Amino acid sequence: MIDDPMINALTVDVEDYFQVSAFERYISRADWDKLPCRVENNTDRILTLLDNYNVKATFFMLGWVAKRHPHLINRIVEGGHELACHGYSHVRATLQTQQQFRNDVSRAKNLIEDIGCVKLRGYRAASYSIGSTNLWAHEVLDELGFDYSSSIYPIKHDIYGMPEAPRFSFKPKNTLHLLEIPITTVIIGRRRYPCGGGGFFRLFPYCFSHWAINKVNKVDKQACVFYFHPWEIDPCQPKQMDIDFKTRVRHYLNLSCMEARLVRLLGDFRWDTMEAIFLSD
Repeated sequence: MIDDPMINALTVDVEDYFQVSAFERYISRADWDKLPCRVENNTDRILTLLDNYNVKATFFMLGWVAKRHPHLINRIVEGGHELACHGYSHVRATLQTQQQFRNDVSRAKNLIEDIGCVKLRGYRAASYSIGSTNLWAHEVLDELGFDYSSSIYPIKHDIYGMPEAPRFSFKPKNTLHLLEIPITTVIIGRRRYPCGGGGFFRLFPYCFSHWAINKVNKVDKQACVFYFHPWEIDPCQPKQMDIDFKTRVRHYLNLSCMEARLVRLLGDFRWDTMEAIFLSD
């Protein structure tokens, strides 16, 4: 049942299970091509689910995935979804120099645009890795022709986060056209809590996410930005054995519940692409 007329942004970070930042210490990029890929089948399942609910979403595509699965790009575009850029190699922006960042983003943008025959207007950094130490990344994205970035999570986190950033869309300094659209947080008391998807969506009970999204829509009167990954609906993915407890919990917690929660989310709220909601002009 849809209980709020506001439309929120549904986004998918298209990367495979072995490419997540939490596995950087355990899986070498040199081994990626040796591992069984599951991203295409999982993304196809997501496309079918969205089609069943007549929902359009924004797919932030990793260049590495696009190169190996070009037909996936075509299916996303043909389905009426928005195609956006997630960089090429899933290297956090905080670990790159300005030139390395430019090269990575430009390589992915050109490749994905050539395959999909569409202009990419949006970008999302690996693991939301634009923050207070590398705000120059916004200038690079502006120069490369992007209209928006969704690369800041305004919370405190051990891998990412810029808790002092605005909670809602803002124009970064020294940019002409770029808009930064942070992942959604909710205010409880005086603190910000994440309610924009991913691992937090799997960690918290669904009732919390439902309440938080409703609160942002009705109290803040803002559209939410929600994200998830194809590997999060795949509890049968190959398990990484020699990893620490924190990483194991972070990656595998409640994978078996994720798809059912997404189904509830699609039915309880209205959804559309980042482009349609934030760049409607």
